[in-house]
Amino acid sequence: MTALIMLEAVLRRKSFTLAAGELGVTQAAVSRQIALLEEELGQPMFVRKHRAIEPTAACLVLGASLAQSFSNISDAIDAIKGAAQDVVTIGATVAFSSFWLLPRLADFRAQNPGIQIRVISQDAKIDLDSGAVDLAIRFGLPPFNDATVIASRGDVIMLVCSPDYLDRRGNGPLAATDEFIETDAEDRSWLSWGQWLAELGVHFEVKPSLRFSHYTETIFAARAGQGVALGWGTLVQTFLDDGTLVALDETRLSPEGRYNVLLPLKSRRTVAIDRASSWLTAALHK
Repeated sequence: MTALIMLEAVLRRKSFTLAAGELGVTQAAVSRQIALLEEELGQPMFVRKHRAIEPTAACLVLGASLAQSFSNISDAIDAIKGAAQDVVTIGATVAFSSFWLLPRLADFRAQNPGIQIRVISQDAKIDLDSGAVDLAIRFGLPPFNDATVIASRGDVIMLVCSPDYLDRRGNGPLAATDEFIETDAEDRSWLSWGQWLAELGVHFEVKPSLRFSHYTETIFAARAGQGVALGWGTLVQTFLDDGTLVALDETRLSPEGRYNVLLPLKSRRTVAIDRASSWLTAALHK
């Protein structure tokens, strides 16, 4: 190992003398280790010239492998040292953060008490090239030109309301007389009532009695008994489970897009990020 370390230093510094100075040994010690390596490999590593050395082809091949190996070892050591203090930043929409991510973070923190999590919630597309986030959850159809998809899952949209609203309206198909709650999102991957009806081939005029700019508000209004909302199953499952929301009927629609866990192309690599990405993958697939 000593000879390999010295060989990599000589190649990088292009000098036995400079390599010796960097490693804190004598030039003679470096020359001796290189000679031993050459003897072991059965071929020269350098061509000695007047006041210069020239690496052989074999030396360049070995040197490239050594440089990459030493770099990987250094990265791994830095990642392990920094894991306990590392912060992992996760980006997602306000709805995904509020309804899916935050209720599950306690599980991740229990498994990884030394890792800090920072959540950036915004409905505008997150710029993954900026380095502001380490992982992101984005709804859409891959591939994406700014990230690698490491996990994804589809969703199912249904009509949801509170049990009280369902009792008041009674059973029966969706009708123009229902109280509609609409989300006025700029991102039209959020289905509108007009798109829902068109997909199902149903024709009547929808006049929402409530409109919100965020899906979280739409769902809170539905849970409060103020009408019917379009429920994205992945996001509202918690409320279906606790009984604050119910499905109005059996109608289901599968959107084209998927929830994707993304690793930015320019992301840094740490043990903490690896653990967070593995946890997100497992949680999304449950």
